[in-house]
Amino acid sequence: MTDADTARKEALEKAREATEKTRKDAQERLSKGKPTPTQDENDRFALGEHILEHEDDGSGPEEHTLTRQFEAKRPASGGYQTRGSQPAHRPAAKE
Repeated sequence: MTDADTARKEALEKAREATEKTRKDAQERLSKGKPTPTQDENDRFALGEHILEHEDDGSGPEEHTLTRQFEAKRPASGGYQTRGSQPAHRPAAKE
């Protein structure tokens, strides 16, 4: 075996370990919570009740927070740019 083959096998093994760890973490998160909304909340909603706050699903705080993806850039000049245009040059009229 060459050094390149050994390095590839080590990289593959690390990737497999990382994948397995991710799967185990996801399985743990899925198994410890309950669905939101719960069936009771769904039944009450079907009868016309408006539910403002759901029961805690047991999963803990959100790991990812919603962030704004795009923000407007404020121009330094305070205005906006337009395309500059000049009138076409017209030859002098013949008399």
